Amino acid sequence: MSVRVKICGVTRAEDGELAVACGADMIGLNFYPPSPRSLTLEQALPIRRAVGDRCEVVGVFVNAGRSYIDQRLRELGLDYLQFHGDERDDDLTGWPVRVIHVVRQQGAISAIEIAACKADLVLLDTWHPQLFGGTGQARSLDGLGSLALGRVILSGGLSPENVGQAAALRPYAVDVASGIESVPGIKDPVKLRSFILNAKSAG
Repeated sequence: MSVRVKICGVTRAEDGELAVACGADMIGLNFYPPSPRSLTLEQALPIRRAVGDRCEVVGVFVNAGRSYIDQRLRELGLDYLQFHGDERDDDLTGWPVRVIHVVRQQGAISAIEIAACKADLVLLDTWHPQLFGGTGQARSLDGLGSLALGRVILSGGLSPENVGQAAALRPYAVDVASGIESVPGIKDPVKLRSFILNAKSAG
């Protein structure tokens, strides 16, 4: 079975439709206002309608209040919640859908750290002192080959050129935002197609 692909930071219905048509398994809708990919609920609704049930939809949140998250979960029919900030274990529990917790990696990560995460899935991203994801900064894949990555999503500086290397490690999924954009928030159709093709054909 080929690796799953998550196209994150989708801001337009046409980009969501293209992602689905090219074989994406998940798209991410960003609800972190400082991000150039952030959406209001009103902006997210037509994207959700456009993809329908053809792929899974992830809501991305950073240190958000529970009521704020719950409203978007209900009104958009989200399939996953992704917590990309400094959330505690208690923030990850009690939801009716699967939860992804992001680890912004500064150094090597161990199997013990992955196992200790209370979320359903762990997303490994690049650490940045000011930014919560979408930095475009590549991170080393060294040391990951010896780990069981069945509940891990690999992210952080992935692009059509290097996603094959990440996908060959057999993670749960690979994730991209800035690596397939023409400008922040706008997906480049050629890069999007190439990313999915290269991920799905790896290994």
